[in-house]
Amino acid sequence: MPPDFSRRSLELERLDTGDYTPEEYERCLAELRRVNRWMGDAGALRRSVLTEIGRDGGRDGGRDGGREFSLLDVGAGSGELLREVARWARGRKMRARLVALELNERAARAALEESAGYPEVSAVRADALRMPFADGAFDYVMCSLITHHFADEGVVRLLSEMARVARRRVFAIDLRRSRGAYLLYTTAGRLVVRSPMVRADGALSILRGFADGELRQLAERAGLARPRVRRRLPFRLVLSAEPGERAKRGKGERVKEERAEAGESVGATAG
Repeated sequence: MPPDFSRRSLELERLDTGDYTPEEYERCLAELRRVNRWMGDAGALRRSVLTEIGRDGGRDGGRDGGREFSLLDVGAGSGELLREVARWARGRKMRARLVALELNERAARAALEESAGYPEVSAVRADALRMPFADGAFDYVMCSLITHHFADEGVVRLLSEMARVARRRVFAIDLRRSRGAYLLYTTAGRLVVRSPMVRADGALSILRGFADGELRQLAERAGLARPRVRRRLPFRLVLSAEPGERAKRGKGERVKEERAEAGESVGATAG
């Protein structure tokens, strides 16, 4: 039966079920780095996140007159994109505080190990839906190829939590669901991808990806302000939005609001 491109697939990837051995996971990490380079992740980053940061110019760094900014990468994997950001910032003599957030212990360790030459990069192991950061802790918050791992409600929760800890802007880079992307990956992609797990998960990732309007609607549901979604070659979507007033009120206020909307008493406690 041919794939249905009219809606997001709900089938889980093996990476999300935990149905793999440690050896398979190590091979998966290596393969994904190669596939993502081939699919242009760094290019999408440069043409979206870095372009916006460069336009903003960063914050005043203090007495030395330099400029600085902070960026959180949610679900950062081995931190490859943060190292790209670090090189970009160094080239512009901007100070950067770059944090990789990962739930997977091996990935969080890899982000630190592979960023040994980048003191501006640190890693935190934590749940993306309950981040251990204060409201507005970072200038920018981004994620790349993470949102498609969540069902729609999970995407809304993720974007809302990202907006909570962002001061300036939220970015989400992910896959554009299309027949062309699927055919390219399942034909020419086989020349690049060796791992059976990555072959299967990669094709499914495309089917779990988004149409332009779907990602924008999820951002609006999350309370983000002025969301816009742009296409980036090849087969990428980039969501860019401001945190929004609802996010700026902080997690506690949003919880009260959500309880009120559900008809619960704000002062109620569990018995």
